[in-house]
Amino acid sequence: MIYPSSFEEKIEMTEIRAMLLHHCLSPLGEERVTQISFMTDAKAIREQHARTGEFARIMAETDSFPDHGFYDLRPALRRIRVEGTYLEVEDLWDLKRSLEAIAEIRTFLRHDEGESPYPALSLMADGVMTFPLVTRRIDSILDKFGRVKDTASGELQRIRRELSSTEGSITRLLNNILRSAQQEGLVAADVSPTMRDGRLVIPVAPALKRRIKGIIHDESATGKTVFIEPQEAVEVNNRIRELEGEERREIIRILHELTDQIRPLAPQMLDGYEFLADIEFVRAKAHFAKEIGALTTTEPNIAPHPLIDWTLAIHPLLQRTLQRHGKRIVPLDIELNRRQRILIISGPNAGGKSVCLKTVGLLQYMMQCGLPVTLGENSRLGIFNNIMLDIGDEQSIEDELSTYSSHLLNMKNMMRQANPSTLLLIDELGGGTEPQIGGAMAEAVLSRFVRQGAFGIITTHYQNLKLFADHTPGVANGAMLYDRHLMQALFQLEIGNPGSSFAVEIARKIGIPEDVISDASDIVGRDYINADKWLQDIVRDKRYWESKRQAIHSQEKQMAHTMEEYESEMTELQKRRKDILREAREQAAELLKKANAQIENTIREIREAQAERERTRTARSAISTMIDELNGEATDSVADSEMIDRKIEQLKARKQRQAEKRARKDKTEAQPATETVQTQKPLSLGDTVRIKGQTSVGVIERIDGHNATVVFGQMRTSVKANRLERAIPPKTTSSMPLAATFVSRQTRDQMRETSLHFNPEIDVRGMRGEEALNAVMHYIDDAVLVGASRVRILHGTGNGILRTLIRQYLNTVSSVADAHDEHVQFGGAGITIVELK
Repeated sequence: MIYPSSFEEKIEMTEIRAMLLHHCLSPLGEERVTQISFMTDAKAIREQHARTGEFARIMAETDSFPDHGFYDLRPALRRIRVEGTYLEVEDLWDLKRSLEAIAEIRTFLRHDEGESPYPALSLMADGVMTFPLVTRRIDSILDKFGRVKDTASGELQRIRRELSSTEGSITRLLNNILRSAQQEGLVAADVSPTMRDGRLVIPVAPALKRRIKGIIHDESATGKTVFIEPQEAVEVNNRIRELEGEERREIIRILHELTDQIRPLAPQMLDGYEFLADIEFVRAKAHFAKEIGALTTTEPNIAPHPLIDWTLAIHPLLQRTLQRHGKRIVPLDIELNRRQRILIISGPNAGGKSVCLKTVGLLQYMMQCGLPVTLGENSRLGIFNNIMLDIGDEQSIEDELSTYSSHLLNMKNMMRQANPSTLLLIDELGGGTEPQIGGAMAEAVLSRFVRQGAFGIITTHYQNLKLFADHTPGVANGAMLYDRHLMQALFQLEIGNPGSSFAVEIARKIGIPEDVISDASDIVGRDYINADKWLQDIVRDKRYWESKRQAIHSQEKQMAHTMEEYESEMTELQKRRKDILREAREQAAELLKKANAQIENTIREIREAQAERERTRTARSAISTMIDELNGEATDSVADSEMIDRKIEQLKARKQRQAEKRARKDKTEAQPATETVQTQKPLSLGDTVRIKGQTSVGVIERIDGHNATVVFGQMRTSVKANRLERAIPPKTTSSMPLAATFVSRQTRDQMRETSLHFNPEIDVRGMRGEEALNAVMHYIDDAVLVGASRVRILHGTGNGILRTLIRQYLNTVSSVADAHDEHVQFGGAGITIVELK
């Protein structure tokens, strides 16, 4: 289908053609660019895009593609179809190079060894013939610079030898004559023979021209020099001219002979040049795709029916313009399908409505012309049989058309031709006349389009069209978003709600007097103004809650993943615990067996030595050493088991905190925290206790007022009594007496390292919510462990999200007595002070 040039100018397709022409190498490709047309055959469109994608892959993978020899010899080949005509030397030279290029491209694409990696391009080479005999014959006639060889024929070789000899003789003759004239003072000393009209002559001053016998052939532009052919050289020059004529006639004879051999092959050669033109066109499209950043790694998902389901759609020309000014374009997401056929876009002026319209028109037209388009990878495209456009002012004095009349004429044509395969693109439907009747006419036309089942994108400021879209099946509202606080367009399309024109806000920003704005508001009615504000608030709130929903969904997915990791780690730790206990039992049995054997040997030695003191002392020392080793090995096994138990308890505690956090996120309002005070028996010496929120168990050694000294294995620490809680004493076994209060060396070192390097302040600014919360959890655990009474958490002010999350967590920690803002002079709401019990 051929669209008029005015259509392509409106959607800026003419600029796209110009960019493609820039990437062409010869008239072959340029002709294909001018022949670009709108296609409706889905198979043909997919084939064009597949070719472009494969060539883009060639560009990315190799430099060996034969990117040369693109010469258009079709006019010359058509000319020699007439008997008696022949190819000029330049034509033969270009023919030879282009035929070689066709053969090399065909070989590259077809890959005779196995299946071609470029199937779509390989199909283009089917049936294309190569002509190695012709190229070899041309090689025998032309040298590597495209000149006829002396050996092209025996006669030509003879002629050129004689010509060379004659030229040498006349050069010597003229030099002798010139030297004689210089000696006589007739010619300047620095002159030399020159060529005029193909004859060698001597430059002489006009006053001395009669002193040298010969023929005057020419004079200089200033008249100060005449060029004389000496009489002695006339005959020799005549012979040179004769030989040059013979040379030309012999070359023409050779060209005639070769052309007669080529003439029968001309139709097949013409087919090869059509193939070369197609390849050059595909090459130009691939380079164009690279220039505009079009996706070519995967073939576009093209459905055979009308459909627009685009993500990250970009107007290629607008993107190029913005990049030149260092700006970034905002991509569009847009969808039209059988349930949502028409989209009514509203919003402020200069907010991007017309750009959205042109983007859809240009990209859809380019796609159906087989050109690469700037869309996201997951986009789906469909085929429309017709695209109808009403953009811009088409008033014409010559045709006596006003702006409104031209719009009505377009609407008449659209209503006449619209069908379920038509895409309508209309800017400001019903504009150009009195708003009330214009809005009514626009709604009536829109209703007609809906009944006809047409697809379309329509921009408007009319409220009645927004309401029509809201209650009409198949029609949806869309808004070009606008930042009311910064008073600037966001150029983002949001489907689902109508947009506001922001007329009052824009007038106020421009500087219209406030009393004028107030009068205008009174004229139109406060309800109308408020309705517009309510509409803006709805759009704003929807954006906010949509972003919150996405954030919560993302956090829930991350939380589920984290809990799966915890479950996996707990399962692994429990398995390791069982393995360690089993190995410990096996080692204990083996140790007991060794101990019994050692004791029996010792008793036997004592008896044999008849209780000698030295031998008895040595035997007892050996038994004591063995007992120490047994106790050490048993202690290490128990310590490893206890370390894993503690790790499992920590994981369980974290899992519980994650579950509590998830439950809090599900609530729409924060619930006040409640505290339950339990009365319990006062702590006393010897009680088994632990620090609240920790898993390590110790024994109270001393109580001094509100402080208590607790022994954790081999480490003592002083802690406030109200931070302790009773704990169940660890289980002991008779075979492992050291397990009751043992703390492994690794645990002691970790606690000592934490105490030495503990910082009473943590900075979580710049972290995401989940990351910051995890950091605060571990930090509070460490603070409780080292006995800190007061810490600071730097989270910044921002929009308060980090502060809220951290405060909600701190309210659930029993070891936290209070959490409040820092003094305003030292950071205020950007810092939380945590008082620990």
